[in-house]
Amino acid sequence: MREPKIMNVGIDFGSSISVIAADNGVRACVPSYVGFPKDMISRRLLGKEFLIGDDAIKNRLSCNVFRPLERGVLKYSDHAEENLADYQHITWVAQLLFKHLIGLATQGRPQDYLIRAVIGTPALANENNNQALIDLTESMFDGVQIVSEPFTVAYGTGLLNNTLIIDIGGGTVDLCRMSGVYPTKEDQLTTYKAGDYIDNVFFDLLDAKYPDANYTINMLRSFKEEHALVSNTDEKLILTLPVCGKPTDLDLTDELRQACSAIVPEIADAIKYLVSTYDPEFQEELKANIVLAGGGSQIIGLGEELEKHMLEALGYGSVRKIPDPVYAGANGALMYCKDTPDELWAEMKQKKTEKA
Repeated sequence: MREPKIMNVGIDFGSSISVIAADNGVRACVPSYVGFPKDMISRRLLGKEFLIGDDAIKNRLSCNVFRPLERGVLKYSDHAEENLADYQHITWVAQLLFKHLIGLATQGRPQDYLIRAVIGTPALANENNNQALIDLTESMFDGVQIVSEPFTVAYGTGLLNNTLIIDIGGGTVDLCRMSGVYPTKEDQLTTYKAGDYIDNVFFDLLDAKYPDANYTINMLRSFKEEHALVSNTDEKLILTLPVCGKPTDLDLTDELRQACSAIVPEIADAIKYLVSTYDPEFQEELKANIVLAGGGSQIIGLGEELEKHMLEALGYGSVRKIPDPVYAGANGALMYCKDTPDELWAEMKQKKTEKA
């Protein structure tokens, strides 16, 4: 019997989407949803015990749909003992999603590999949050490490010195300043006004302006992902929605801009704090290297808006976007996984054995 090969994977396990990158060249992105048929009719219709990603979203009327992460961390992991049944269920849901990702990476042949994984989490995820991920994945991997998501972006893009990474996801905005060493807690901040927050603000603004319109937050999220902006535009952003059952063109330009702009003040305040508490000899260089990552980095005009805040608060600032926002975190996690020495993986495996 031949020895299994070592496969390294990097995983961005996100509130809205989960991404995996493997050293066999596979890259895959899956919405972080798992759906379970509601009854015997839906089970017969769907022909599956559960659905993952887009399949779960498309069939959500026939399913009970779950997202295992909230604000970037596993639900209930802060107070697992107080919500034991819910925590056990959401852990199972998360395992199904992880197994699906692994299946994509290994092309359905996981037994052929010993898999080492690095998983990115929010910058200030606590010990309970990270341990929950280790506990639910350690049986799937030969070794697993949990690292800061914005750090994986920095590592994968080589932005390791005097750079401030801002990773804008669904559940969190994570900021991390890099100074040529592994970042400490003092180098990182997390805010919770991120993609999901924009969706909720957008929903409420439309409800106030068009009370007779019928829509779901999924419909608005799709529209936001295509048109998100914080800058002024002469173009009208029109979405056709049913109003009392009749398809009607609605102008959502101002509402979408207001919703997207709602996350800007906290990001600007976090930038100011991380710059102003940095070594004063290198603050100017840090201000010149503000880098946006994650899905939220694609919001039109966001970089320019943050530069305006930095000009007022810090005298100067330059903001740019990374070129591959969806996969940057997973790619960096994969690179970090491959660069971790074999002896460190062996040490982690020994500790796992002793613990068992």
